[in-house]
Order: sequence, then structure tokens, then C-alpha cells
Amino acid sequence: MELPFAESYKMKTVEHIRRSTREERIRWIKEARYNLFNLRSSHVFIDLLTDSGTGAMSDKQWSAMMLGDESYAGASSYYKLKEAITDITGFDYFLPTHQGRAAENVLFSTMIKEGDIVPGNSHFDTTKGHIEFRKAHAIDCTIDEAFHTELDHPFKGNVDLGKLEAVLKKYPKERIPLIMVTITCNSSGGQPVSIENMKAVKKLAGQYDIPVFFDSARFAENAYFIKMREEAFKDKPIREIVHEMFAQADGMTMSSKKDAIVNMGGFIGFRSRELFEKASMFTIMFEGFINYGGMSGRDMNALAQGLYEGTEFDYLETRINQVAYLGKQLRDYGIPIQYPYGGHAIFIDAKRFLPNLPKEEFVAQTLGVELYIEGGVRGVEIGTLLADRDPDTRKNRYPELELLRLAIPRRVYTNNHMDYVAAAVINVFDRRREITKGLKILKEAPIMRHFTVELDRVR
Repeated sequence: MELPFAESYKMKTVEHIRRSTREERIRWIKEARYNLFNLRSSHVFIDLLTDSGTGAMSDKQWSAMMLGDESYAGASSYYKLKEAITDITGFDYFLPTHQGRAAENVLFSTMIKEGDIVPGNSHFDTTKGHIEFRKAHAIDCTIDEAFHTELDHPFKGNVDLGKLEAVLKKYPKERIPLIMVTITCNSSGGQPVSIENMKAVKKLAGQYDIPVFFDSARFAENAYFIKMREEAFKDKPIREIVHEMFAQADGMTMSSKKDAIVNMGGFIGFRSRELFEKASMFTIMFEGFINYGGMSGRDMNALAQGLYEGTEFDYLETRINQVAYLGKQLRDYGIPIQYPYGGHAIFIDAKRFLPNLPKEEFVAQTLGVELYIEGGVRGVEIGTLLADRDPDTRKNRYPELELLRLAIPRRVYTNNHMDYVAAAVINVFDRRREITKGLKILKEAPIMRHFTVELDRVR
């Protein structure tokens, strides 16, 4: 008999979670103004809002925290992290930050000015928010295949070279400070970018003398997909693939709360010492001294250890198989999702799930509310709310993909929990024709509104 797949870890500590009643959830989501971010965690049974900072650290990471050096300058924890980053990514210069959006803030304060253009593959919300906050513009150059959720394509995160070159030809190089490639591409469904595509982007960028940076929050998951799907790398170890990936970039931002499996932390990697020194000023202004950048020594130790654990094949196989386990159940039932399955989440195609709801009524957010009411499962909208308003016209932007993301924390839930999530989604799908009204905005922030927006039912 062939041995079945089993997780590459065992549990040592457990946390109690409470199953609420449907009546309680109806009341709580109304009190939260139909914004899933406003719910108390104690009111959520299975929390798939994000995989950022929600993972379970290992015994080795907890042990490393006990050895944290909390010196303000020159701490051993800083040098331990520096050594790990150089070893894993190949970047000689780095600045620690307290999380990924802080890394973007420091880097973009250094490189981006008003009127600039930043092309890339479906910039995520904080990336685009930081760009637009500086009155610059993010341009999506993702391949068209990414926007057809039923289409089987191994690298839906790839940059369309024709779209990218059109941008590079249209604008003078002085207005294009960098190209931002997100690996994996979250907004298109956690989809990977191939090394072949990375090399082509780097070559094209070199012709126009424009640097390439990677948004690297899920770089290890991207490397796993390369090993599984890109023929030339099937026999390569994960860390060798990671080195080959980062060889195609001039720098990187990192939200360590994802693939480094820590609860807080981030960093920026640089090839250029000159750029590192320019960015150091903004780190000191916004984050802290360059030896800690908003992080404690113990957190830097946990991050250094997490970078090694997050690039182990057995861990990645367990992690990505659990995502696929949920995805297969939904797809087998006929529920429309982004396919192939992403690395960190299952993305439900809300427009195909609820085709009768008008786009103006925030289809994916409505689906997220219904899923919470059904089973206490919290996801997050990756759609019109997140797309925000056009900074020039102030009209709603309606993205091609209207998705509900079910992001799975690392090493937290069992497959029994995935069975429960699948059943809750299926129950909503079975009553989808009864969902005839969506949501309307009562109050919103001028940028990155989805975090704090207040909504109500359309009557």
C-alpha cells in the first residue's frame, strides 16, 4: 500500500476557538458595518483573512527568540539576520523594517516622485497605495491569461513583455524609477512567475537602464512552483532556485510575515550600496536605526531562522498541498476559483459565483459576508473595494478579477478545518440564487479604503 501524504510537522501547543451561532454572526457582522476587518478575532471560527503574520512559529524559532540581542546598535541579532538574508537571497545590503508595507515606504520614499510610472504585475494594495500616495501611477502588465480563472496556465503571475515594453517606450526613463515584480502575484490569485519570465523582464529592463525590484513576500512558494512546473529546474533544490530568481533583480522588498513564518518583520535587499545608503536615511526617519529598523532583536532571530525553514522543500510541499486540498474540494463541486491553485490561498471568482449581482454592489465583499454568516469563516475581498478609486477621476475602479481570497495561515489549521471551510462555501453556493442584493458604502478613507470602510446592505 502506498503511504499517504502527511504533514511535515507535529503540534505542541493548541489554541481554543469557539463556534458561534448564526444569529450571533448576523449581529456581529452588522455591528462591524459589513467590514470583515472590523470583526473581533473571538467572533471568527476559522480565520482566512490573511496569511500575513498569522503562521505558527517552530520550536527552533521560539528558541532563537530567547537568544535575541536587544542592543540598539550592533546587535548580534542584526548580524545573524544579515547573514541569513545574504545566504538565502544573495543580496549583500539590507535594511530591516517592521513589516512589508514599511519596506515599501522606505524604498519608495527613496526612489519614487510625483508623476512617476511603476509598471509591474498586478501590484498589491499596499504597493499601489504607496505609489499613488506619492502621486505616481502603477501600471499593470500582467499576462492576459491571469484574468481567466478557469484557464490552466502554469505561470499566471508572469509579466506580459509586450505590455511592459509599451510602457517603457511611452514614458522617458526618468519617469520610471523601477519595475516591480510580485512573486507570487497575490492580486491575480497567488500565481507564480517563471524564471524564464524573470530573465526576460530583467533583459528588457536592462535595455532601458531601469532597475527591477521583487515584492518577495511569497518568494519561497514561487520557487516551489518553479521546481514543480518549470522543466529546467525540476531537479534543483529550492534554495538554488531562490538564488537564480533573485539574480534577476536589483533589489527586493519583503514582508517576512509570509514566507519567513514570523508574526512581525520585513526588510529591503539591495544590490547597490549607493541606494542602500540613500534608503538608510528614510529607515532612520520612519522605522528606527538601520541595525533594527522597527524590529526587536528576538524578532530578527526568529526571522533569520524562518528564512531557512520557509525554503525547505518538505515544509513547502505540506503548505501548498493544503491549499490545493481545499481548492480541489471546491473545484470538484463546480465552484469557480482561480486555477491552478495559488500558493497561499484559494481565490473564489465572485463574479461567476454571484453573476446576478451588479458590480456596483461589491460582489466579492458580499460573498465574504455571506460566507462569514454561514460558518464563521473570514476571508478577504480582492476586488472593487481593494481596487479603490481612480486617483484622478475619484470613480470606482472595477478590476477584471473580483475575488474572495481564503488565505491559509502557515502550520495553523488541519485538513479537518479545510473540510469545514469547503462545506461552508458549498452551502453558500447552494443558496447563491437567494443572494440578490449586495452592499453600499457609507463611509470610506481616501486611500486603501478596504481596511476601514463602513458598508450597509442594499435595500
